[in-house]
Order: sequence, then structure tokens, then C-alpha cells
Amino acid sequence: MSVRHAAAALLAAAVLAGCAAGTPETSRTPVSAPESTPGNARGLPAREATPHGTLLVADFGSTTVTFVDPDPAHRRHALGSVEVGTAPYGLVVGDDGLAWVATAEGVAVVDTKKRTRVARIPYRTRTGPVTTGEYRGGGMGIALAPDGRRVYVGVNVPGRNGVLEIIDTATREVTDTAPVGRRPFDVDVSPDGTEVYATGHDSFDVTAVDPATRRTRRFEVAPYGTEGGLGSWLKPHYAVVRPSDGKLLLPFEGERLVVLDPRTGRSTVQRMTANTHQHGATTAPDGTLLVVGTGPIASDDKGPSLTVRAPDGTERVVPLDGPHEDVAVTDDSRTAYVTGGFTRDGYRDSVTVVDLTGHERPFEIDAGARPLGIAIL
Repeated sequence: MSVRHAAAALLAAAVLAGCAAGTPETSRTPVSAPESTPGNARGLPAREATPHGTLLVADFGSTTVTFVDPDPAHRRHALGSVEVGTAPYGLVVGDDGLAWVATAEGVAVVDTKKRTRVARIPYRTRTGPVTTGEYRGGGMGIALAPDGRRVYVGVNVPGRNGVLEIIDTATREVTDTAPVGRRPFDVDVSPDGTEVYATGHDSFDVTAVDPATRRTRRFEVAPYGTEGGLGSWLKPHYAVVRPSDGKLLLPFEGERLVVLDPRTGRSTVQRMTANTHQHGATTAPDGTLLVVGTGPIASDDKGPSLTVRAPDGTERVVPLDGPHEDVAVTDDSRTAYVTGGFTRDGYRDSVTVVDLTGHERPFEIDAGARPLGIAIL
């Protein structure tokens, strides 16, 4: 048995913690982010436009989203916050400037231009009491249809399979639901908008949903196998739809990249080099794949990092200081922003700025309370 598999087995046999299993986190209460308001975000007067390039992060440790100025020349980066609901997780922003934020209480709608919450849409699915922490019920992954007419949110139902809820962006109501895997960490949409993909962390799968018919297809994604079940660390977390061909890219442990063709259900595995537990992922406009390494789960693992993988498969691994969760990249593919929130312990209230050209060292900026989801406005 390898060191990695031995460590995973020991963790499964012991107390199931971190992202390995499903024990609710009850010891930590949400910390209110400073300068939060359900109306206009303080620090950014409503009469002023939100600057282009401002970051919006979901404050998983609080009840807010925070607007962040990434300019290193400025001393103050966390500009102000808007109340959205308990433990916000993922977020997505449309071309109209509306942000859709998955919280434990519903999907909040934030006008990022006016910096106000304009709605909060309750889930159709019953998820139990509103709680905080990694295993709380409610929305996790969230995505927007290419035409902007639908929002898709993966809803975690503690102890059961999850649900994909479909929201009409015009009426701001849940119109349909479809069953998906357990704890849908991530939700993605095909380039033509005809399928939605929910990554089931605790069920080792991706569920493809036809939003028109609600028909589903399940693909097991388990390059290490499913041994250990809920106690396994070797599960899928986040996926990326490759723009060039619509295939799904799912990184595992800085060692393996699963390339899944959702049309056939077939997958191949490619080698990765970071050798660290991995969570968030995205692609840059130039086709570069970015993957967040959260840190070691076995004695031979390496520390936190950001993998920068070129379309030809060559990789550069950028070390990071402490665990991180998700990542966004600028339109010019030159800068990545990595959230320090992390779904497990060890998080920080910051975003790390990574120069993808390699000319400058990464540096941190303050950014709300335990930031997870991130978008660039």
C-alpha cells in the first residue's frame, strides 16, 4: 500500500474530518466581516462605479460577499461587504453585473454596480437547519448558462444525495430540480449550454443534467478507486470544461488529471506533478489550466501550491503560503487570484496574487472572512 493510500485508510478509520467525510462543523460560528451592510457596501460610495478589475469574494466564514481592490500599491484592499446569507460558498457573475451567490439560506442576487443585494431566492430542496462549516446544507457549486437565462446551483443535503436547482434569472425563481451526487462541490456548463455538470465529492462522480428535460447521466470519476467511501480523501472536487473540445478536466492530488468526455462517458488519465491535495480549478483564456493545491494529506506530499499547466501538458508549480481554495484569472492570462479561505482548517482571510508571467513573487492581500468563491468584475 502506498504512503498516500495508507494515510487515506488511517484517516478513514479514525475521526472523519476535513474534506474526507461528513461530520458537521458546529464549533465555529460565522464571524461578521467588517463594514458589512445589507444595502450599499461601505467604503465604496454608491455614486461611484465599481472599478474594473475589482474582485468579488464569498465570505464563507461570515454572511457577506466582499469587494476587494487587488492593486498592490493600495494599502487597503477589502473595500466593503454586502450581506447575502449564511456561509456563502460559490458565486458567478453575469455580463449584466449581477452576481449569483450560493449560501446556506438560498441564492443571493447582488448588483455589483450598485453594490446592493436585490434578492435572495430560497431553495426548493429541504436541507435542514441553517448551519456553517464545510458540511452545511445549501448551495455549493454554481454556474450561469451561456445565454444568461438560467443559473444552476448544486445543493448539498446532509446525509443524502444532492440536488441541482435551476433558477430562471428573469423571474428569480427555482423552476426545476434534478438529482445529482453527494456534496456537489462544483457545477459547470457545456459550451453550448445543453448540459450541466455537477461534481459529486462524496459520491466519486459527475452527473450530467439536460436542463431542458432534467434527464441525468452519471459518470464515476475515481482514478484511485472508491475504497474508503466517505472517509476517502481521494475524491473529485472541482472540474473545468475545456473550451477547445468540451471535455471535463478533474485534477486529483497533484498526480492525476482525469479527462472525461461527457458525450461518451469515457475518460483518460494524464500525469500531474504538484503532488499535493487539490481543490479549485479554472482555465485562462489562453487555455492554461490553473489548479489550487491545498497542502499535504500524506507524509510524502508537498505543500500548498498553484499548478500552471499549459495546453501541451507542461507544468509550472508555484508554491503558496498556507492552504487555499479557489482561483480566478484575468482576461490577459497574466494574473491569478487564489482565495485563502479553504473548506478545512488552516484558512486565512486573504487572497494571494500570483504573477503568471513569473516575474514577481506571489503576495497576499486582505479579503473578507474566509473567502472561497471568487470572480473578477
